[in-house]
Amino acid sequence: MSLLKSLEKYRDVDEDAILKSLTEAEIAQLENELEEMDPENALLPAGMRQRDQTKKSPTGPFDRDALLTHLEKEALEVEEREDLVPFTGEKRGKPFIDKNPKREIPKEEQITLEPELEEALANATDAEMCDIAAILGMYTLMSNKQYYDALCSGEIANKEGINSVVKPDTYKVVPDEPPNPTNVEETLKKIKNNDKDLEEVNLNNIKDIPIPTLKDICEALKHNTRVKKFSIVATRSNDPVAYALASMLKENKTLESLNIESNFITSEGMKAVIQAMKQNTTIMELKIDNQRQNLGDSVEMEIAKMLEENSSIIRFGYHFTQQGPRARAAMAITKNTELRRQKRKR
Repeated sequence: MSLLKSLEKYRDVDEDAILKSLTEAEIAQLENELEEMDPENALLPAGMRQRDQTKKSPTGPFDRDALLTHLEKEALEVEEREDLVPFTGEKRGKPFIDKNPKREIPKEEQITLEPELEEALANATDAEMCDIAAILGMYTLMSNKQYYDALCSGEIANKEGINSVVKPDTYKVVPDEPPNPTNVEETLKKIKNNDKDLEEVNLNNIKDIPIPTLKDICEALKHNTRVKKFSIVATRSNDPVAYALASMLKENKTLESLNIESNFITSEGMKAVIQAMKQNTTIMELKIDNQRQNLGDSVEMEIAKMLEENSSIIRFGYHFTQQGPRARAAMAITKNTELRRQKRKR
């Protein structure tokens, strides 16, 4: 109840009056903070929804060994729970004993081979018997890898025999992809200066680009006549960035490829991009797949309609969930490709 009483004084606060008293610089700062830190935005990670409000000063640099020692000490001090049924190690039941350990083969099932074959089979190693079993199609006596290795190899592939333990294949160690070396601030300056050597802007997988910086890049691309490829895959771009992209697509007449896959753009932001594409005649490749949320049926219908009206797009990256828009989009891409082929012939 004390908490509710303390909040009573904010009941009659006039938010409009507070906003009117702010300067333009303060309003711009407030907008930037709201774009990057929205407590109700489930698409943002928990650490980005609000500022760090910790008042305690740091105790020192991170010490991994000291932290592990502390956690191990805490774990040892926790009392163990008593088992409901204590373990005594007592074995219950009778062990299985085969009543017929040596089963004689009936005469009708006995096979008589030539003496040379009998001698060869008697002296064959387990590895040779494994290859013979594979050739004869007795695949139940070995693993799939042993079976196909024996068939495909001209030599004895299995050196361990039929009763060997099946081991997993050894996987090749693939090194991690190096981080994107692009300097965002320097790239933004080049875009604003219309640098003639800058034809491709690749900001993929750079997680710490502020939202205002991404909007500035889109704003600078409006009047840029050099950049032909623009990619911001996995940069945590959201709807404000999508709206900036839509505004850029309406004015830019040079860009040929746009890739905004693997971001946090919702259906509303994607609708703005799709609507802007109806006025763009230079984009030939557009990729928008793998957003945090499904775009929905209405957006897919808008995409299909846009592809039918825009004859410049010949490569489109998106996984449709509905059959109708998927078929319409495929027909539109085929039509656009054929039109471009006819133009080249002329």
